[in-house]
Amino acid sequence: MLSNRDLSQDNKDRITVRLKDLGTLQNGISKGKDYFGEGFPFVSYGNVYNDSIQLDEIKTLANSTTEDQKQYSVQEGDVFFTRTSETIDEIGISATAQTTIPNAIFSGFVIRLRPNKRLIKKEYSKYFFKADVNRQFLSREINLVTRASLSQNTLSNLPVILPDFKEQTAIAEYLDTKTQAIDKKVNLLEKKIGYHQELRKNLINESVTQGIDKNVELQTSELGFKTPKNWLRYRLKDLGSLYSGLSGKSGDDFNQDDNPDNKGFIPFTNIANNTYLKRDHLGTVVVNEGEKQNRVRKGDIFFLMSSEGYEDIGKSAALAEDIEETYLNSFCKGYRVNPRKTNPYFLNYLMLSDYYRQLLIVEGKGFTRINLKMEKVNDFLVYIPDTLSAQDEIVKFLDAKLDTIAKIIANIQTQITTLKELRKTLINDVVTGKIKVSHE
Repeated sequence: MLSNRDLSQDNKDRITVRLKDLGTLQNGISKGKDYFGEGFPFVSYGNVYNDSIQLDEIKTLANSTTEDQKQYSVQEGDVFFTRTSETIDEIGISATAQTTIPNAIFSGFVIRLRPNKRLIKKEYSKYFFKADVNRQFLSREINLVTRASLSQNTLSNLPVILPDFKEQTAIAEYLDTKTQAIDKKVNLLEKKIGYHQELRKNLINESVTQGIDKNVELQTSELGFKTPKNWLRYRLKDLGSLYSGLSGKSGDDFNQDDNPDNKGFIPFTNIANNTYLKRDHLGTVVVNEGEKQNRVRKGDIFFLMSSEGYEDIGKSAALAEDIEETYLNSFCKGYRVNPRKTNPYFLNYLMLSDYYRQLLIVEGKGFTRINLKMEKVNDFLVYIPDTLSAQDEIVKFLDAKLDTIAKIIANIQTQITTLKELRKTLINDVVTGKIKVSHE
């Protein structure tokens, strides 16, 4: 366990106290679903996790009473810690409220520290509680059974390095300057990623609706956008056939690592997150000999038929390689293309374009969950090049262009990760005294 000595090395002018000496700790309010939806600001676990204790970032509203708002208030300088999660990595993350948020309350998944303002400045606390040294202390004390849980008692014993106010101010000002410079670089890199993501989207949109030959004559299609005159009109049912995912399975049938009847299966999330699916995107499911289930094949396209929101409904992905016996999850439909009529990878790109995605999304229906009916997919109208060779050329063009973009984005993301790690290390080294900050 980290000791006061560990935290105080080379900090002779500082004192180390426990968190409980700085102020009062309190768990947030716990209520059912009926409590939310309208009313007053509600600081959630997500706000703390994303370090956004500010009014314009609070999306959840609660039907809180005057008494609730008094007991669970959010005041300037309050520090909030994530209290419970499925993983240790997300426990004990902190965020400091830089202003008072009137009528706001906070979640039961969060612990609030209301510090004594005569002991610690909010400008200093917002950095100190981000330090890795605190996360290391808490991770050793967290109770992990089915969910990680941080108790008030554990948090109250967290060692806190407490410089005088003059040094706290100097540290905060130094870190403001340094971290803002890093954040500016990160922001510029994130904008570059956004630019390349937009370029990727535009390349797909244009290539699958107008082709890559700029000399062809275009006409406005029945769907409301321009396509080459020689492109052919089809319903999806004319180009292939749909089949169902797994049936009759329970949660116990999945991820049984030692079961000899384990087979591969394609999870919902991997279809949501990828354009092409490969063998390393698989989970496992028990399929006994003699079961009548639909196996997937290379070139099959998979559609998300049920989702919690419209952003995923109808999303497609194509299987890009031959794989051993593998099945599809039950929230999806497989689509087996007739290879004499169309290139499945062209058709998948087409279904990922904004034009066709929007047309399919509007077919989704539901309240608590959005669903697509099989007949809506079967009857879906598409325009495709009149030859397989033309489709092949578009696929090769997009594969090459998008692979280059993916590599550029991956490189930028590596730079962002490095900068964020530098930011984290800098904060840790300064608040623990490893890096000295002049306050003369």
